[in-house]
Amino acid sequence: MLDRVTSMQVFVRVATLGSFSAAARALDLSQTMVTKHVVALEERLGIKLLHRSTRKLVLTEGGRSYLAACERILAEIEEAEASTSLDRIEPRGTLRLNVPLTFGFRQVVPALAEFSKLYPAVSFDLGLADRYVDLIEEGWDLAIRIGRLKDSSLVARRLAECRTAVCAAPSYLAEHGTPRNLDDLSHHNCLGYTLPSAIGANRWTFGTEGETVVPVQGNLRANNGDALLAAAVAGQGLIYQPTFIVGDSLRDGSLVPVLTGYPTYQPGIHAVLPSGRQAPAKVRVFVEFLARRFGPEPDWDKAI
Repeated sequence: MLDRVTSMQVFVRVATLGSFSAAARALDLSQTMVTKHVVALEERLGIKLLHRSTRKLVLTEGGRSYLAACERILAEIEEAEASTSLDRIEPRGTLRLNVPLTFGFRQVVPALAEFSKLYPAVSFDLGLADRYVDLIEEGWDLAIRIGRLKDSSLVARRLAECRTAVCAAPSYLAEHGTPRNLDDLSHHNCLGYTLPSAIGANRWTFGTEGETVVPVQGNLRANNGDALLAAAVAGQGLIYQPTFIVGDSLRDGSLVPVLTGYPTYQPGIHAVLPSGRQAPAKVRVFVEFLARRFGPEPDWDKAI
């Protein structure tokens, strides 16, 4: 079966040049193939497009109408292809970005203003959610994920390290004492993060690979790091959170690090995108922008 778009292109060339042989030379096809394309269109449409004589070709009324439609459709196809090709070269269009809630508020949203000055033709559709999103089914161009990545069909780029710390307010430590080793955690109020994580509501893992698991308990669970931060600063208990959340509080002294002699879990911060296709320029330049902004030492880790 002949390709319909190619047949339309052949018909337009025959109609504009007024000759099957001239169209064949222009398209680098045999005259027989040019004829087959036009005949295939006429059979599909059920009408004659051209009156043929030994001297010239004349468009039928249906042929004139179909010619106008073909010219419009082929022009739209060319425009779409040109636009798509340009998207791969020039950063532009809407970038659908999904990021974890707290990291998005604290680190990604402030970066968007700077990026927009560099690439004003790019706009953002930003989703802030701590849940795991399906990029392909939900139509996201890019997601930021924190933690160990599972094997998948996604393409990942590590943007930065993600240090973590166990800490508490001075008021809590003054009242309840400072834990000296991991066993001491069983005697403390450990505020838990409820979303699936190596640092969860009922267990905290230590070691850079998370090889040491310590059971914990406390009187507050939350699915948001900023909520746990506020409770810890108020003196409610210990928290185990990334430094992009607790860094400011450690710097100003409202929180104090504890158990500093024990290596904490170090999840990475990654950009992930669907595989199997070349990423548009808007995605590529944004990932590079974040990698430069966050690495090699993120601002939130400085002076801690």
